Amino acid sequence: MLFKGYLSIDKRTKDLAKRIKPNEIALIDHKDIDEVAANSLVQAKIKAIINLSPSISGKYPNKGPNILLDNGIFILDVLDVDLMNLLLEEDLVEVDENGNITKDEVFICKGEIIDKHKVEELISFSYEHISEELEMFIDNTIEYAKKEKGMILGDVVIPSFKTNFKGKHVLIVVRGQNYKEDLLTIKSYIDEVSPILVGVDGGADAILEFGLIPDLVVGDMDSISDECLRKAKEIVVHAYPDGRAPGLQRIQDLNLESVVLPSPGTSEDIAMLIAYENQAELIVAVGTHSNIIDFLEKGRKGMGSTFLVRLKIGYKLIDARGVNLLYKGSLKIKYVWWLFIAALFPILILIYLAQPMQQIIKLLEIQLKILLNF
Repeated sequence: MLFKGYLSIDKRTKDLAKRIKPNEIALIDHKDIDEVAANSLVQAKIKAIINLSPSISGKYPNKGPNILLDNGIFILDVLDVDLMNLLLEEDLVEVDENGNITKDEVFICKGEIIDKHKVEELISFSYEHISEELEMFIDNTIEYAKKEKGMILGDVVIPSFKTNFKGKHVLIVVRGQNYKEDLLTIKSYIDEVSPILVGVDGGADAILEFGLIPDLVVGDMDSISDECLRKAKEIVVHAYPDGRAPGLQRIQDLNLESVVLPSPGTSEDIAMLIAYENQAELIVAVGTHSNIIDFLEKGRKGMGSTFLVRLKIGYKLIDARGVNLLYKGSLKIKYVWWLFIAALFPILILIYLAQPMQQIIKLLEIQLKILLNF
């Protein structure tokens, strides 16, 4: 037997990660598992995943499978059988060393075990062909930029908000690579400057986890908790350019007020434009998506709007992505000793000048003279 456990089933990995229990098996349908999804499953302490799509297809070097394997989580890809219609939530299943899945000792189907060797093989393949993917991505980005240029030329009307952005720092948190680590690294900046806090979908929950309240939440409302929506001071529902806003129904069901903002591009683009057009002094972004791997992981074929928005904002934008890797200092022991001596020095002086201590020193001098026959 390779692994055995109870199933937790959901096509959306980010939804499943919120409710799956430790040591359960995640039955998902997630092509090319991305880093954020993998980390969410690792944090849930699951035993294994059974994936109905290729966990790594070789299209690009996605990091998710390696993260799962490095944390002892088994991966089994089952591509030709719709297990979600054959198995139920909390079914107890067993997988053997050959990838055979059984339930109650009855054979269900066979899958492919994804191990380190398989992952490295496909990653090498993806790097060999990344130039082809990059060429298509660049062409698509140019086409999207042509279609979405009105986003920065005034076609998208950015409203004013109760939150006063003018002349202030704005921190935009997106649920992207290392977003929690980066947020922790700049915690002192947050405490000292008290920037306006803007959460993009799941990034708003990260703000809440740090004991802070989002001033503004922007997104399509598919990956943010009800608790965060209720606590957020203002809500912006990102709608399609034609005005359709699937996330608006959820806000209405919670009896909350919101602003609907139709626009092309991503929700993080909208968040940056809101801060910029409302005259923020500085925009600090955490966890944002800014390269081809990010966008391929999000299932996007280009980054036209992101390119245009960053071009418009210019120097006002500081991307804090990866800042936790910039400097990892360690406290050297010699610094601890010098700190101890520096703190001890004034204490010794005070002790020496104190009247009782002077009397003790005097007695010690007399005793010493007697012993030495002075």
